[in-house]
Amino acid sequence: MTYAVFIEARADKALGKLPREVQERLDPAMDALAENPRPAGSRRLSGREGYRMRVGDYRVLYNVDDAEMTVTVTRVGHRGSIYG
Repeated sequence: MTYAVFIEARADKALGKLPREVQERLDPAMDALAENPRPAGSRRLSGREGYRMRVGDYRVLYNVDDAEMTVTVTRVGHRGSIYG
């Protein structure tokens, strides 16, 4: 079953500010969430709802709604500043 992937405006804006080579690595990783919203290496966030996915030194934070079959990307950024 395929999930619909949505990117919040804040995450889309942050993605647009990243270097082109980073965007080219993050885009396919986020698209792959449609087929598998909990890929190997993804982790449940502690202290709040959602998951994180590592892509090099960058992180994608997202929520999964199994009932609605949606994945919502909430934040994208460098690992040092994404969780703040």
